[in-house]
Amino acid sequence: MSDESRSGGQGTGGGGSPPPGERSPWALAGLGMQFFAALVLFVYAGNWMDERFGTSPLFLLAGLFIGGGGTFYLSYRRLMRDGDPK
Repeated sequence: MSDESRSGGQGTGGGGSPPPGERSPWALAGLGMQFFAALVLFVYAGNWMDERFGTSPLFLLAGLFIGGGGTFYLSYRRLMRDGDPK
C-alpha cells in the first residue's frame, strides 16, 4: 500500500494546499493575470496620452516599461516574501 493511499489519497491531485516549499498554481496564475492586466492598462493609458498630446510612441513606451517593470518588481517581492520562512 502506498503512502498516498494510506493518507486518504490526497496527493498532488487531491486539492487543498500545496506541500510546504511549493507555490499554488492558482497563486502563480493570479500573478500572471495581474502582470497582464497592469501591462494592458499602462499601455492603453500611454496610447491615450500619445493621441491626446501628439507624442506618438513616447507615452506608450513609458507605459510599457512602467507597467511591465513595476509589476515585475512587485511580483518578485511577493514571491520572495512568500518563500522566506521567518
